[in-house]
Amino acid sequence: MALSNNVIGGINFVAMLLSIPIIGAGIWLATQPDNACVKLLHWPVIVLGILILVVALAGFIGGFWRISWLLVFYLVAMLILIVLLACLVVFIYMVTNRGSGHVEPSRGYLEYNLDDFSGWMRRRVRSSYKWDRIRSCLSSNSFCPQLNQSYRMAQDFFNAPLSPLQSGCCKPPTQCGYTFVNPTYWISPINTAADMDCLQWSNDQTQLCYNCDSCKAGLLANLNREWRRADIMLLITFMALVCIYVIGCCAFRTAKTQQLFSKYQQGYI
Repeated sequence: MALSNNVIGGINFVAMLLSIPIIGAGIWLATQPDNACVKLLHWPVIVLGILILVVALAGFIGGFWRISWLLVFYLVAMLILIVLLACLVVFIYMVTNRGSGHVEPSRGYLEYNLDDFSGWMRRRVRSSYKWDRIRSCLSSNSFCPQLNQSYRMAQDFFNAPLSPLQSGCCKPPTQCGYTFVNPTYWISPINTAADMDCLQWSNDQTQLCYNCDSCKAGLLANLNREWRRADIMLLITFMALVCIYVIGCCAFRTAKTQQLFSKYQQGYI
């Protein structure tokens, strides 16, 4: 019995360690400027990681100190959390499996279309109330002004591997035909009717294309890329947790069997 309990305690210690990548993924998302502005995913990930840490700690204590009710709580609660983690992994995959950039001739960066993204993602940025807050947050970051320091010549800028946010928010859409002055200052559009975003562009450095659908699309493309990275970490952790949970269940069953056998030998059964 003692050996099995020690094994259960050790297994739950590993489960405690597995909560660290989940919490770390949530913290990493929170440090990304776009995620900090949208505030959608990082808190659920962090909270789920903390809950897994607490439940694994309960299992660790129950294993080493032979507290049966705490082990039962661990088995039930951890199963629920594993299911929630699986749901989160699937959800992230489903909402980020759409949306990719479009290649433009003689451009190193991609252009982004809001309609390419999943309906759930589009609804996060559609309403003016939500977007006003997000836009204010984005415009306070330095990812657009940094372009002026990095690219002086038009051809260098056209060949640059811009991030989706920079492509969507810091410049007018390529199809509008604006003339390059610097990365955040453009003049003389050729075709303002090509897209409504062509009329939304402003050389005001606090405005730029933050009101454009291309900026919303760029934000979603950036979120997709970051959420997929986090999803890979969550998927790996999920598979490890499932293995640990199955081993823990087997060890718990072995411990209960040993306990019943011990009582039988002592004449209690």
